[in-house]
Amino acid sequence: MQLTILGSGTNVHPSRAAAGYLVRTDHDILLDFGPRTLMNLIKTGVDRNQINHILFSHFHADHFSDFITFFFDAVIFTKYQDGKRPPLTIIGPPGTKSLFKALFATLPGFSRAPFGVTLKEVDDRPFWIGRTKILPRRVTHSPRLHCLGYRLEYGGKALAYSGDSQYCTSLVRLCGDVDLAVLDCSFPANRPGPVHLHAGQCGQVAQEASVGRLVLSHFYPIADQEDVKAQAGQQYEGKISKGKDGMTIRL
Repeated sequence: MQLTILGSGTNVHPSRAAAGYLVRTDHDILLDFGPRTLMNLIKTGVDRNQINHILFSHFHADHFSDFITFFFDAVIFTKYQDGKRPPLTIIGPPGTKSLFKALFATLPGFSRAPFGVTLKEVDDRPFWIGRTKILPRRVTHSPRLHCLGYRLEYGGKALAYSGDSQYCTSLVRLCGDVDLAVLDCSFPANRPGPVHLHAGQCGQVAQEASVGRLVLSHFYPIADQEDVKAQAGQQYEGKISKGKDGMTIRL
């Protein structure tokens, strides 16, 4: 299993792309697709036209908007450039189907893609992509918004991704004994903000869940003004990395 961070920032960040992660197992799987992450995906050398599974945690723009560019590019590639790609499966929380049906019906050129598109809604029940087991779990983010974290297991290794989350017991359960946890570290502990984890809470989740390694990510600009790694380390005794665009970790 291999993780590459495509975006470690937020919607508008001076030096980081927004949320996006590439996980490579027996399949290439995208976790979220925020602004500027598509160009970072291209930089990895992975063929974007062979990716056939995208998992969304929720549909705030900083986790979603580069999908529009990606999909339009795929339509042009297959319809006008003699390109071939496998069917695309889009997976997300309840509401995914209605959102994408409206999107495809509204945006010019989206309604008749020359490749199959499957929409799948998931919520707290495991499913498989090839030999990769995936467990979605609802986490607490903003009011009236269904947000998922994901746990991926493959080849005896496990990775957890929080999506956007506050501290909650469901996130601790999702991260239980994983080899690697990638957590929403939007704010420093001394300057916390609403509806997201701060660095100290990231360390708390990692310690309570007994994770093997903690990667902090999803930084608001304010989080880059403080030593969030040290703040998380006050709560967590394991290895901590501050995520950056292009970082790759093999498990």
